[in-house]
Amino acid sequence: MTQTIYQHRGFSAFLSARVMAVLATQIQAVVVAWQVYDLTRDPMALAWVGLAQFLPMLILVLPAGDWVDRFHRKTILAVSWSVALLCSVALWWLSGHGQAGVNGIYAVLLVYGCSRAFSGPAMQSLLPQIVPRDKLPQALATNSMLMRSAAIGGPLVGGFLYAYGGASVTYAVCAVCFFLGILLLQRVVLFDPEAVEKAILAAHQSTDSMVLRVKEGMHFIRHHPVVLGSISLDLFAVLLGGVVALLPIYAQEVLHTDATGLGILRSSMAIGEVACGLYLSRKPFDRNIGRNLFVAVTVFGVANLVFAFSTWFWLSCAALLVAGMADMVSVYVRSAMIQLSTPDSMRGRVNSVNMLFVSSSNELGEFRAGSSAALVGAVPAAVLGGVCTLVVVGLWQKWFPPLRHADRFSDVEKTN
Repeated sequence: MTQTIYQHRGFSAFLSARVMAVLATQIQAVVVAWQVYDLTRDPMALAWVGLAQFLPMLILVLPAGDWVDRFHRKTILAVSWSVALLCSVALWWLSGHGQAGVNGIYAVLLVYGCSRAFSGPAMQSLLPQIVPRDKLPQALATNSMLMRSAAIGGPLVGGFLYAYGGASVTYAVCAVCFFLGILLLQRVVLFDPEAVEKAILAAHQSTDSMVLRVKEGMHFIRHHPVVLGSISLDLFAVLLGGVVALLPIYAQEVLHTDATGLGILRSSMAIGEVACGLYLSRKPFDRNIGRNLFVAVTVFGVANLVFAFSTWFWLSCAALLVAGMADMVSVYVRSAMIQLSTPDSMRGRVNSVNMLFVSSSNELGEFRAGSSAALVGAVPAAVLGGVCTLVVVGLWQKWFPPLRHADRFSDVEKTN
């Protein structure tokens, strides 16, 4: 983080607003799952909690990306967070109804999932309108680091609030966080508001249907190897190589540790991400970005392989720490490449596809890891995942030469 970045008042306000929203989201995610399981004692109920939030996003995220390109992104984000605030209030009210309110909780989560379908692409597409293009990579690194920190702190705060205040107090805190996020969002100042207005006017003058506009965004991704390669590399690397879902099995059966050890394992990757994000926010790099992206994903795969074979607790923690650092480098390069190589008029649609891919890689990656472990065992599943990640790196270097040869972020801008 440098003074240069914070000279742009809109960036500081954006970060503050987003931290509030991420805290609310993370706190609520933990407490909803905890409360529903407390009320039902049914593991399948947790599956419905996840599905209720994922399905609306799956259905709406592409149309939402089109809206983000045609309307003011601050407005869309404010409305989305307002809906999320109302959902927190509804959950607060339902928390007093015991088991009778479980079906109502599922209904509220469906609405909440709709709000997330719009807020995700809007947040990703708003940042490039706040800072100059030459400062965007550093802004993205700073943003990723703070968001990851909030994602770590949110569940801790949520667990504490639920333990000492109950569900109703926790949902009230979520509502307040969303409200503060909306207030802070009003202080966000766009870097070039005239250009934004012209872009919105031009978008409204188009006579194409929503289907054609969404297809235009997909066509752009398909015919720009830097964008397609970046998005798909993350999708398959995490989908095939992630080990987070296997940590409880490794903790008990391989490393022979308790719940405290599991917590340390889960924190190790997050600590690596935050530490690397803090470094990149202060000293961003802008040379050999394509090579560094592939190196980072390679290190991610190798670190996961070390974890897969390790029977020493602290070696496993170190491997996860390195994997987290490599993942943050990948996020830094990939995010900047996608944002800089995408015209502002298409960022909503492109970021909606990116968000869909990221969500799918996380959700399906956990399913892949869990199902593989059930079939062949946890260690073979983890080894297979690490090997698959390295295979993906090799194939993507062959299939996407422009991505591999990208030197500076200014180079990817020229691919528009």
